[in-house]
Amino acid sequence: MAVMIVPALAAPAAGGDPLQIVSNLSDFIFSLIRAIGLILLGFGILQLGLSLKSHDPSQRANGMLTIAGGIVITFTKEILTLITGG
Repeated sequence: MAVMIVPALAAPAAGGDPLQIVSNLSDFIFSLIRAIGLILLGFGILQLGLSLKSHDPSQRANGMLTIAGGIVITFTKEILTLITGG
């Protein structure tokens, strides 16, 4: 049994530095959040346009709120960078 022992060596990670891997994952997540924000922004513009056509003030307010939310979600990374100062 002692002859069959083979040491197992850990291979380095694909990206090398663990902080780089976390940074890449963070960039990926923020790009997904940005895509969701852009979809909401487009939906809000569509809602606003339809409300102007049908003269519906309630739908117009919902469209404005959706546009505002889409803008905030789209620029989440920049907002967090401004808040944290980094």
